[in-house]
Amino acid sequence: MMSTAPLTFGTAGLRGPMREGTGGMNIEVVTRASWAVARVLQNRDLGGSTVVVGRDARHHSDEFAMATAEVIAAQGFSVMLLPDPLPTPVVAFVARKSGAAAGIQITASHNPATDNGYKVYFDGGVQIISPTDREIEAAMSVAPPAEQIARAPVSPTDTAVVLQYIERAASVRYGHAPARIALTALHGVGGNTALEVLQRAGFTDVHPVAEQLAPNPDFPTVAFPNPEEPGATDLVLALAADVGADVAIALDPDADRCAMGIPTEHGWRMLSGNETGWLLGDYILSQVDPGTVVEHTVVASSVVSSQMLAAIAADFGAQHVETLTGFKWLARADEGMPGHTLIYAYEEAIGHCVDPSAVRDKDGISAAVLVCDLVATLKAQGRSVTEALDTLARRHGVHLTSSATAHIDDAATAMELLRNDYPAQIGGFPVAVTDLLQRQGRERTDCLVYTGGDAQTSLRVAVRPSGTEPKIKCYIEIRAAVQDDLDSARTRATGTLRAVETDAAALVQRGPN
Repeated sequence: MMSTAPLTFGTAGLRGPMREGTGGMNIEVVTRASWAVARVLQNRDLGGSTVVVGRDARHHSDEFAMATAEVIAAQGFSVMLLPDPLPTPVVAFVARKSGAAAGIQITASHNPATDNGYKVYFDGGVQIISPTDREIEAAMSVAPPAEQIARAPVSPTDTAVVLQYIERAASVRYGHAPARIALTALHGVGGNTALEVLQRAGFTDVHPVAEQLAPNPDFPTVAFPNPEEPGATDLVLALAADVGADVAIALDPDADRCAMGIPTEHGWRMLSGNETGWLLGDYILSQVDPGTVVEHTVVASSVVSSQMLAAIAADFGAQHVETLTGFKWLARADEGMPGHTLIYAYEEAIGHCVDPSAVRDKDGISAAVLVCDLVATLKAQGRSVTEALDTLARRHGVHLTSSATAHIDDAATAMELLRNDYPAQIGGFPVAVTDLLQRQGRERTDCLVYTGGDAQTSLRVAVRPSGTEPKIKCYIEIRAAVQDDLDSARTRATGTLRAVETDAAALVQRGPN
């Protein structure tokens, strides 16, 4: 049965299946959402300012983008309609660089082919947060019927702003060494832009997965167009092995996320978002001048990401900020810290912001440049990515991460049950619990964090409901200090992880089904 509940603003906007009615993504919903965005901007005395509109290559994205542009133009705004299907970070970049009042990207990121979405940036190209999302929803509720909303013709802008993004993304690398790269765009919009950016960055030996390079809204070669899903990166890893690549890069369909694959003695494997986050965080901080400069730099990760970035930052003398889940929070990590500047933020779900002064959101393409630069630099030094990860483990302890998920219809009730009856032990260790729902302001969220262990082995388990699905998610991290050798620390950490995984799976299954 078709849902009658209207789509609500979740991760910075609307996202859902393309179907009729207020519960789906369609031209009527997009038209009324655009009218609402314009109304909120006008209520903030921003009428007549610039709004950037872009799109990916999903079904109906072109007509949704045109409707968005024309509705907002009819409300008296100056609209920059980007000329082609382009990566989401291009909109974030152009909105920030141009001083636009808002940026809107038509995209459903890595959702299934049946979905589309409407992503909104305010405040210098940063994803919206409350109360802005609630204000737009309220305006949508009183918007006229779509056929009564005026539209004014809009012509796409030229490619100059896109070239500015390409030049900026190509400039994030620190070194000049070469690398051989295998690349997939997973049928999304990042392929040609990534190839151009990598070329300008000096990477001329790039091998794309041909059958996944051009945009295709049906995503024919993957069951689910998300680099984190099993099987999604099989083609790029096979290509990397065939051509003898130094690194494999997988972008998600709107190219705001980047996954990294490496060769090992046991074959190619994809790194987790946390592993890539450690490497990039350490690499970026290693380039910052020591002393007062690094003391005023900020790196950030989310509450469900690994704790190792905090240790890396402390080692360099930089500031680490832990935020709520999502780049709408990570991008604001240095707010309220006068004299401090965010230089890197990441989330375990392969999202990396490596150039916050240009793009205050995750950006898979600039992250790909920096990943390739890191790999090239290590290769020039006679080192591998595996060795770099080992070095971090020796310095900060072995960190192993995992997750558990339970499909629960009433996640809110399940969380309340956990809140009222939490376990005394997980994985054989006594645990304490921190309830983030008891915090104030931006640190408040529906999440329970269990911690325990000793100086040699510690655990951290974060449990929260999914923001988009009837699920409870459990994020696990084990840290084992390295005393004598790395292998024994890894063995100890692995044993603890397996015990914690068992208990965590039972924990999240407690709720009503």
